[in-house]
Amino acid sequence: MNKIIYLDNAASTKVDERVLKAMLPYFSKEYANASSKHEAGQRVRDAVESSREIIAKKINAKSNELIFTSGGTESNNLALKGLFFYNKQAKTGKNHFITTKIEHDSILETCKWLEEQGAEITYLNVDKKGFVDLKQLESSITKKTFLVSIIHGNNEIGTVQDLEKIGKLCKEKNVLFHTDACQSFTKNLLDVKKQNLNLTTINSHKIHGPKGIGALYIREGIKIIPLIHGGGHEFQKRSGTENVPGIIGFAKAVEISNKKDIEKIRNLRDKLISEILKIPNTKLNGATKENRLCNNINVSFSDFESEAIMAYLEKYKIYVSVGSACQSHLNKSSHVLKAIELKENEMNGVIRVSISKYTTKKEINYFLEKIKKIIYKLKKINLY
Repeated sequence: MNKIIYLDNAASTKVDERVLKAMLPYFSKEYANASSKHEAGQRVRDAVESSREIIAKKINAKSNELIFTSGGTESNNLALKGLFFYNKQAKTGKNHFITTKIEHDSILETCKWLEEQGAEITYLNVDKKGFVDLKQLESSITKKTFLVSIIHGNNEIGTVQDLEKIGKLCKEKNVLFHTDACQSFTKNLLDVKKQNLNLTTINSHKIHGPKGIGALYIREGIKIIPLIHGGGHEFQKRSGTENVPGIIGFAKAVEISNKKDIEKIRNLRDKLISEILKIPNTKLNGATKENRLCNNINVSFSDFESEAIMAYLEKYKIYVSVGSACQSHLNKSSHVLKAIELKENEMNGVIRVSISKYTTKKEINYFLEKIKKIIYKLKKINLY
Protein backbone atom coordinates (compact mmCIF):
# COMPACT_ATOMS: atom_id res chain seq x y z
CA MET A 1 0.00 0.00 0.00
CA ASN A 2 1.58 3.26 -1.16
CA LYS A 3 -0.61 5.84 0.56
CA ILE A 4 -0.28 7.12 4.11
CA ILE A 5 -2.42 5.30 6.69
CA TYR A 6 -3.28 7.85 9.33
CA LEU A 7 -4.33 6.24 12.61
CA ASP A 8 -3.74 9.19 14.96
CA ASN A 9 -7.17 10.82 14.82
CA ALA A 10 -7.28 11.43 18.57
CA ALA A 11 -4.49 13.96 17.97
CA SER A 12 -6.20 15.64 15.02
CA THR A 13 -8.45 14.80 12.09
CA LYS A 14 -8.60 15.55 8.38
CA VAL A 15 -10.78 18.55 7.59
CA ASP A 16 -13.92 17.40 5.76
CA GLU A 17 -14.18 18.82 2.22
CA ARG A 18 -17.64 20.18 3.05
CA VAL A 19 -16.18 22.02 6.03
CA LEU A 20 -13.43 23.54 3.90
CA LYS A 21 -15.99 24.62 1.28
CA ALA A 22 -18.12 26.32 3.94
CA MET A 23 -15.10 28.19 5.32
CA LEU A 24 -13.57 29.52 2.08
CA PRO A 25 -15.95 32.49 1.48
CA TYR A 26 -15.03 33.88 4.90
CA PHE A 27 -11.42 34.22 3.81
CA SER A 28 -12.03 35.83 0.42
CA LYS A 29 -15.51 37.39 0.20
CA GLU A 30 -17.16 37.75 3.61
CA TYR A 31 -14.00 38.92 5.36
CA ALA A 32 -15.43 41.81 7.40
CA ASN A 33 -15.06 41.99 11.18
CA ALA A 34 -18.10 40.48 12.88
CA SER A 35 -18.11 43.38 15.36
CA SER A 36 -18.37 46.05 12.66
CA LYS A 37 -21.73 47.84 12.50
CA HIS A 38 -21.90 48.18 8.71
CA GLU A 39 -23.80 45.77 6.49
CA ALA A 40 -20.76 43.64 5.57
CA GLY A 41 -19.92 43.21 9.25
CA GLN A 42 -23.49 42.33 10.15
CA ARG A 43 -23.65 39.62 7.47
CA VAL A 44 -20.63 38.02 9.09
CA ARG A 45 -22.16 38.48 12.55
CA ASP A 46 -25.30 36.67 11.37
CA ALA A 47 -23.17 33.75 10.14
CA VAL A 48 -21.32 33.58 13.47
CA GLU A 49 -24.56 33.55 15.45
CA SER A 50 -26.11 30.90 13.18
CA SER A 51 -23.03 28.76 13.76
CA ARG A 52 -23.23 29.33 17.50
CA GLU A 53 -26.83 28.14 17.48
CA ILE A 54 -25.97 24.95 15.55
CA ILE A 55 -23.21 24.00 18.00
CA ALA A 56 -25.20 24.96 21.11
CA LYS A 57 -28.19 22.92 19.93
CA LYS A 58 -25.97 19.85 19.61
CA ILE A 59 -25.37 19.88 23.40
CA ASN A 60 -28.90 21.09 24.27
CA ALA A 61 -27.68 24.55 25.33
CA LYS A 62 -28.82 28.08 24.60
CA SER A 63 -26.74 29.91 22.02
CA ASN A 64 -25.83 32.69 24.50
CA GLU A 65 -24.28 30.05 26.77
CA LEU A 66 -21.60 29.13 24.20
CA ILE A 67 -18.31 31.07 24.24
CA PHE A 68 -15.94 30.65 21.30
CA THR A 69 -12.27 30.15 22.18
CA SER A 70 -9.07 29.12 20.41
CA GLY A 71 -9.55 25.46 21.38
CA GLY A 72 -9.86 22.96 24.19
CA THR A 73 -6.82 24.16 26.12
CA GLU A 74 -8.09 27.73 26.35
CA SER A 75 -11.60 26.56 27.25
CA ASN A 76 -10.25 24.41 30.09
CA ASN A 77 -8.11 27.28 31.36
CA LEU A 78 -11.04 29.68 31.21
CA ALA A 79 -13.32 27.30 33.11
CA LEU A 80 -10.93 26.60 35.98
CA LYS A 81 -9.14 29.94 36.31
CA GLY A 82 -12.26 31.97 35.59
CA LEU A 83 -14.24 30.28 38.36
CA PHE A 84 -11.37 30.27 40.87
CA PHE A 85 -10.71 33.99 40.48
CA TYR A 86 -14.39 34.85 40.56
CA ASN A 87 -14.72 33.08 43.93
CA LYS A 88 -11.58 34.80 45.15
CA GLN A 89 -12.81 38.23 44.04
CA ALA A 90 -16.30 37.65 45.44
CA LYS A 91 -14.81 36.39 48.73
CA THR A 92 -17.08 33.34 48.79
CA GLY A 93 -14.59 31.41 50.94
CA LYS A 94 -14.55 28.62 48.32
CA ASN A 95 -11.12 27.72 46.95
CA HIS A 96 -11.34 23.95 46.57
CA PHE A 97 -12.07 21.93 43.48
CA ILE A 98 -11.87 18.30 42.51
CA THR A 99 -10.44 16.67 39.39
CA THR A 100 -8.86 13.33 38.47
CA LYS A 101 -5.40 11.91 37.91
CA ILE A 102 -6.24 11.13 34.25
CA GLU A 103 -7.16 14.59 32.98
CA HIS A 104 -5.72 16.21 29.88
CA ASP A 105 -2.54 18.21 30.52
CA SER A 106 -4.43 21.47 29.97
CA ILE A 107 -6.39 20.67 33.14
CA LEU A 108 -3.53 19.26 35.21
CA GLU A 109 -1.05 22.03 34.37
CA THR A 110 -3.73 24.63 35.12
CA CYS A 111 -4.32 22.92 38.46
CA LYS A 112 -0.62 23.09 39.34
CA TRP A 113 -0.58 26.81 38.58
CA LEU A 114 -3.77 27.46 40.55
CA GLU A 115 -2.32 25.68 43.58
CA GLU A 116 0.39 28.35 43.55
CA GLN A 117 -2.39 30.96 43.63
CA GLY A 118 -4.02 29.44 46.71
CA ALA A 119 -6.33 26.81 45.28
CA GLU A 120 -6.81 23.52 47.10
CA ILE A 121 -7.21 20.60 44.71
CA THR A 122 -8.18 16.97 45.20
CA TYR A 123 -7.00 14.55 42.51
CA LEU A 124 -9.28 11.52 42.39
CA ASN A 125 -7.94 8.03 41.76
CA VAL A 126 -9.40 5.83 39.03
CA ASP A 127 -9.71 2.06 38.80
CA LYS A 128 -7.74 -0.10 36.37
CA LYS A 129 -10.21 0.64 33.58
CA GLY A 130 -9.99 4.38 34.20
CA PHE A 131 -13.32 4.96 35.97
CA VAL A 132 -13.85 7.44 38.78
CA ASP A 133 -15.15 6.14 42.13
CA LEU A 134 -18.33 8.09 42.93
CA LYS A 135 -17.97 7.36 46.63
CA GLN A 136 -14.50 8.91 46.68
CA LEU A 137 -15.86 11.88 44.76
CA GLU A 138 -18.70 12.37 47.24
CA SER A 139 -16.43 12.10 50.27
CA SER A 140 -14.02 14.65 48.75
CA ILE A 141 -16.61 17.42 48.50
CA THR A 142 -16.33 19.99 51.31
CA LYS A 143 -17.95 23.32 52.18
CA LYS A 144 -15.10 25.01 50.29
CA THR A 145 -15.64 23.04 47.07
CA PHE A 146 -16.89 25.12 44.14
CA LEU A 147 -16.16 22.83 41.15
CA VAL A 148 -15.74 19.25 40.00
CA SER A 149 -13.89 18.85 36.68
CA ILE A 150 -13.82 15.35 35.17
CA ILE A 151 -12.89 14.44 31.60
CA HIS A 152 -15.67 12.74 29.60
CA GLY A 153 -13.78 10.52 27.13
CA ASN A 154 -10.12 10.05 28.03
CA ASN A 155 -7.75 11.10 25.26
CA GLU A 156 -5.29 8.27 25.91
CA ILE A 157 -7.20 5.16 26.98
CA GLY A 158 -10.67 6.07 25.68
CA THR A 159 -12.62 5.41 28.89
CA VAL A 160 -15.95 7.28 28.94
CA GLN A 161 -17.22 8.45 32.34
CA ASP A 162 -20.91 8.40 33.32
CA LEU A 163 -21.60 12.13 33.26
CA GLU A 164 -25.22 11.74 34.27
CA LYS A 165 -24.35 10.06 37.59
CA ILE A 166 -21.53 12.49 38.32
CA GLY A 167 -23.72 15.46 37.38
CA LYS A 168 -26.54 14.26 39.63
CA LEU A 169 -24.15 13.97 42.58
CA CYS A 170 -22.71 17.44 41.96
CA LYS A 171 -26.20 18.93 41.78
CA GLU A 172 -27.18 17.27 45.06
CA LYS A 173 -24.02 18.64 46.69
CA ASN A 174 -24.53 22.11 45.16
CA VAL A 175 -21.16 22.24 43.37
CA LEU A 176 -20.54 23.14 39.75
CA PHE A 177 -19.63 20.40 37.27
CA HIS A 178 -17.27 20.89 34.30
CA THR A 179 -16.24 18.28 31.76
CA ASP A 180 -13.60 18.26 29.06
CA ALA A 181 -15.51 16.67 26.17
CA CYS A 182 -13.06 17.36 23.34
CA GLN A 183 -12.64 13.67 22.50
CA SER A 184 -16.27 12.64 23.02
CA PHE A 185 -18.14 15.56 21.40
CA THR A 186 -20.42 14.27 18.58
CA LYS A 187 -19.31 10.68 19.35
CA ASN A 188 -21.13 10.21 22.67
CA LEU A 189 -24.26 11.74 24.17
CA LEU A 190 -23.55 15.22 25.47
CA ASP A 191 -26.64 16.91 26.92
CA VAL A 192 -25.90 19.72 29.36
CA LYS A 193 -29.38 19.57 30.88
CA LYS A 194 -29.77 15.81 31.19
CA GLN A 195 -26.23 15.40 32.52
CA ASN A 196 -26.36 18.45 34.84
CA LEU A 197 -23.33 20.06 33.22
CA ASN A 198 -22.54 23.63 34.24
CA LEU A 199 -19.48 24.07 32.01
CA THR A 200 -18.34 21.99 29.05
CA THR A 201 -15.25 22.15 26.86
CA ILE A 202 -15.50 21.17 23.18
CA ASN A 203 -13.36 21.74 20.11
CA SER A 204 -13.33 21.40 16.34
CA HIS A 205 -10.23 19.62 15.10
CA LYS A 206 -11.14 16.26 16.65
CA ILE A 207 -14.34 16.13 14.53
CA HIS A 208 -13.00 16.96 11.03
CA GLY A 209 -13.19 20.70 11.58
CA PRO A 210 -10.35 23.26 11.54
CA LYS A 211 -7.70 23.73 14.22
CA GLY A 212 -7.62 26.85 16.38
CA ILE A 213 -11.31 26.97 17.31
CA GLY A 214 -13.16 25.58 20.30
CA ALA A 215 -15.88 26.58 22.71
CA LEU A 216 -16.79 26.63 26.38
CA TYR A 217 -20.39 26.13 27.43
CA ILE A 218 -21.12 28.21 30.53
CA ARG A 219 -24.60 27.78 31.96
CA GLU A 220 -26.56 31.00 32.12
CA GLY A 221 -26.06 32.80 35.44
CA ILE A 222 -22.61 31.39 36.20
CA LYS A 223 -20.05 34.14 36.74
CA ILE A 224 -16.40 33.86 35.74
CA ILE A 225 -13.47 36.24 35.46
CA PRO A 226 -12.27 36.49 31.82
CA LEU A 227 -8.70 35.52 30.98
CA ILE A 228 -8.52 37.91 28.04
CA HIS A 229 -9.64 41.52 28.35
CA GLY A 230 -10.33 43.94 25.54
CA GLY A 231 -13.41 44.83 23.52
CA GLY A 232 -15.82 42.63 25.46
CA HIS A 233 -16.44 40.04 22.74
CA GLU A 234 -18.24 36.77 23.45
CA PHE A 235 -20.66 38.21 26.00
CA GLN A 236 -17.81 39.91 27.89
CA LYS A 237 -16.23 36.55 28.64
CA ARG A 238 -13.53 36.30 25.96
CA SER A 239 -12.32 39.43 24.18
CA GLY A 240 -10.69 39.30 20.75
CA THR A 241 -11.77 39.39 17.12
CA GLU A 242 -13.64 36.17 16.36
CA ASN A 243 -12.04 33.49 14.22
CA VAL A 244 -14.92 33.61 11.75
CA PRO A 245 -13.73 30.96 9.23
CA GLY A 246 -12.96 28.66 12.15
CA ILE A 247 -16.40 29.20 13.69
CA ILE A 248 -18.12 28.52 10.37
CA GLY A 249 -16.04 25.36 9.89
CA PHE A 250 -16.70 24.20 13.44
CA ALA A 251 -20.46 24.50 12.95
CA LYS A 252 -20.32 22.68 9.61
CA ALA A 253 -18.35 19.81 11.17
CA VAL A 254 -21.02 19.54 13.89
CA GLU A 255 -23.82 19.75 11.34
CA ILE A 256 -22.53 16.87 9.21
CA SER A 257 -21.65 14.57 12.13
CA ASN A 258 -23.98 11.56 12.18
CA LYS A 259 -24.72 8.23 13.85
CA LYS A 260 -23.94 6.21 10.71
CA ASP A 261 -20.30 7.33 10.73
CA ILE A 262 -20.02 6.62 14.46
CA GLU A 263 -21.39 3.10 13.99
CA LYS A 264 -18.91 2.45 11.17
CA ILE A 265 -16.01 3.66 13.33
CA ARG A 266 -17.18 1.55 16.27
CA ASN A 267 -17.35 -1.61 14.13
CA LEU A 268 -13.82 -1.02 12.83
CA ARG A 269 -12.61 -0.40 16.38
CA ASP A 270 -14.08 -3.69 17.59
CA LYS A 271 -12.57 -5.61 14.66
CA LEU A 272 -9.16 -4.09 15.31
CA ILE A 273 -9.30 -4.81 19.05
CA SER A 274 -10.43 -8.40 18.48
CA GLU A 275 -7.60 -9.12 16.04
CA ILE A 276 -4.80 -7.27 17.82
CA LEU A 277 -5.51 -9.08 21.10
CA LYS A 278 -4.74 -12.36 19.34
CA ILE A 279 -1.08 -11.33 19.45
CA PRO A 280 0.49 -12.98 22.53
CA ASN A 281 1.09 -10.78 25.61
CA THR A 282 -1.07 -7.97 24.31
CA LYS A 283 -3.42 -6.05 26.59
CA LEU A 284 -6.19 -3.53 25.94
CA ASN A 285 -5.98 -0.48 28.20
CA GLY A 286 -9.18 1.25 29.26
CA ALA A 287 -12.83 0.28 29.13
CA THR A 288 -14.72 -1.76 26.53
CA LYS A 289 -17.75 -1.46 24.23
CA GLU A 290 -20.09 1.46 24.95
CA ASN A 291 -17.87 2.66 27.81
CA ARG A 292 -15.04 3.36 25.37
CA LEU A 293 -14.65 6.08 22.76
CA CYS A 294 -15.68 4.65 19.41
CA ASN A 295 -12.39 5.57 17.73
CA ASN A 296 -9.86 4.68 20.45
CA ILE A 297 -7.64 1.59 20.71
CA ASN A 298 -4.88 1.69 23.33
CA VAL A 299 -2.84 -1.49 23.69
CA SER A 300 0.26 -2.69 25.54
CA PHE A 301 2.76 -5.04 23.94
CA SER A 302 4.56 -6.42 26.98
CA ASP A 303 8.37 -6.34 26.94
CA PHE A 304 8.64 -4.25 23.76
CA GLU A 305 9.38 -0.55 23.32
CA SER A 306 6.56 1.56 21.89
CA GLU A 307 9.04 3.84 20.07
CA ALA A 308 10.46 0.82 18.22
CA ILE A 309 6.98 -0.35 17.23
CA MET A 310 6.06 3.14 16.08
CA ALA A 311 9.27 3.48 14.04
CA TYR A 312 8.67 0.18 12.25
CA LEU A 313 5.06 1.16 11.52
CA GLU A 314 6.25 4.48 10.10
CA LYS A 315 8.39 2.60 7.57
CA TYR A 316 5.09 1.31 6.18
CA LYS A 317 3.65 4.86 6.29
CA ILE A 318 1.36 3.90 9.17
CA TYR A 319 1.04 6.70 11.72
CA VAL A 320 -0.04 5.97 15.29
CA SER A 321 0.78 7.54 18.65
CA VAL A 322 2.67 6.35 21.70
CA GLY A 323 0.34 8.40 23.91
CA SER A 324 -1.16 11.87 23.95
CA ALA A 325 0.14 14.18 21.21
CA CYS A 326 0.08 16.99 23.78
CA GLN A 327 2.80 15.37 25.89
CA SER A 328 4.72 13.17 23.42
CA HIS A 329 7.21 15.96 22.64
CA LEU A 330 8.09 16.14 26.35
CA ASN A 331 9.33 12.54 26.35
CA LYS A 332 7.70 11.79 29.70
CA SER A 333 5.79 8.72 30.83
CA SER A 334 2.01 8.90 30.76
CA HIS A 335 0.26 10.01 33.95
CA VAL A 336 -2.86 8.21 32.69
CA LEU A 337 -1.11 4.84 32.38
CA LYS A 338 0.40 5.33 35.84
CA ALA A 339 -3.04 6.09 37.25
CA ILE A 340 -4.50 2.82 35.94
CA GLU A 341 -1.48 1.03 37.46
CA LEU A 342 0.06 -0.52 34.37
CA LYS A 343 3.18 -2.54 35.05
CA GLU A 344 6.41 -1.02 33.78
CA ASN A 345 6.90 -3.66 31.07
CA GLU A 346 3.33 -2.98 29.86
CA MET A 347 3.71 0.79 29.98
CA ASN A 348 6.86 0.77 27.85
CA GLY A 349 5.10 -0.95 24.97
CA VAL A 350 1.92 1.12 24.65
CA ILE A 351 0.61 2.46 21.36
CA ARG A 352 -2.60 4.40 20.73
CA VAL A 353 -4.44 3.76 17.48
CA SER A 354 -7.28 6.17 16.76
CA ILE A 355 -9.47 5.87 13.69
CA SER A 356 -11.98 8.11 11.89
CA LYS A 357 -14.82 8.04 9.38
CA TYR A 358 -12.17 8.03 6.64
CA THR A 359 -10.49 4.86 7.93
CA THR A 360 -11.22 1.80 5.75
CA LYS A 361 -11.35 -1.95 6.36
CA LYS A 362 -8.47 -2.31 3.91
CA GLU A 363 -6.34 0.05 6.02
CA ILE A 364 -7.20 -1.80 9.22
CA ASN A 365 -6.32 -5.15 7.64
CA TYR A 366 -3.02 -3.73 6.38
CA PHE A 367 -2.20 -2.34 9.83
CA LEU A 368 -2.98 -5.70 11.47
CA GLU A 369 -0.83 -7.54 8.95
CA LYS A 370 2.14 -5.24 9.59
CA ILE A 371 1.83 -5.00 13.38
CA LYS A 372 1.85 -8.80 13.65
CA LYS A 373 5.02 -8.96 11.56
CA ILE A 374 6.65 -6.19 13.58
CA ILE A 375 5.96 -7.85 16.93
CA TYR A 376 7.23 -11.16 15.59
CA LYS A 377 10.40 -9.45 14.36
CA LEU A 378 10.97 -7.66 17.68
CA LYS A 379 10.42 -10.92 19.52
CA LYS A 380 13.14 -12.60 17.42
CA ILE A 381 15.52 -9.70 18.09
CA ASN A 382 14.88 -10.00 21.85
CA LEU A 383 15.80 -13.70 21.75
CA TYR A 384 19.34 -12.98 20.60
